[in-house]
Amino acid sequence: MKSLRSARPSAGSTLAALLLLLPAIVRAEDPAAPGSACPLGDYFGNWFTRVSAIQAEQPHWITPLVTVTPRLEEEYRYDQLWQSVAGGHTLTSYGGGKGLELIPWQNTEFIIGVPAWETETRKYKTGWADESFLVKYRLLSANEQNGDYILTAFMGLSVPNGSDDFSSHHYTVTPTLAGGKGWGDFDIQSTLGISLPDNGSAPEGAGTPIASNTTFQYRAMKYFSPEVEANYTYWPNGEHNGKNQLFLTPGLIIGRLPITGRVGLTFGAGVQVAVTDKPLDHRNIILTARIPF
Repeated sequence: MKSLRSARPSAGSTLAALLLLLPAIVRAEDPAAPGSACPLGDYFGNWFTRVSAIQAEQPHWITPLVTVTPRLEEEYRYDQLWQSVAGGHTLTSYGGGKGLELIPWQNTEFIIGVPAWETETRKYKTGWADESFLVKYRLLSANEQNGDYILTAFMGLSVPNGSDDFSSHHYTVTPTLAGGKGWGDFDIQSTLGISLPDNGSAPEGAGTPIASNTTFQYRAMKYFSPEVEANYTYWPNGEHNGKNQLFLTPGLIIGRLPITGRVGLTFGAGVQVAVTDKPLDHRNIILTARIPF
């Protein structure tokens, strides 16, 4: 089993594959491209026209560093994290579990996570993190001309197929409700969710942590979005029973910078700083790069 895991393609190779597909993406949005009488051909041939219409019905904010945006997005995302954990160790995550985000039909987005490659300085452990998937369903929305708000439901799934040192060893589903409201160049995006592992609230496990993330974001000079996030987690049970931690996360997102056609580039950085006593993690440096299309 370990040999199979070690052969898993990296996030970098997935990004390279996506870059190779960019010419096809550009051709697919060409309105002069020949159509197809086949329903399946029409579905894919009209993909970007459909996506543009779906996204036109929602706000056009930038996706924050940590908070999962309630907006529907099409992009490939790669994150790099350096996390200072209890005991003075550093956990490095290559990819951050991000990946490919697609809008296959009205009001719906699928995120196919690419398992992160992780290293930890304690006994120098290395390995793959678990696979993750996320489905978003947009309940209601309005663009900037019609109210500038959105409400979306998520359902996440984590599959315990990572390396022994980094896997949770349990299937976990995470229902979440997310919303946001904008006022001109300023917006607030927020989520509230709970993680439900298949071993429930077993005392020796992670329990059922409740997580809340809220971002305060401002758009300046078209491409710059400074932000501050509050990332809070509370453990009502499990091995961290009764504990909580709050991060404040200042950051800056730059984008969407045009590359060609509908393909762009967005990148940013920020630092999570723990402000509660005895947090499980002390600091987390985050870099993010995205190719929206």
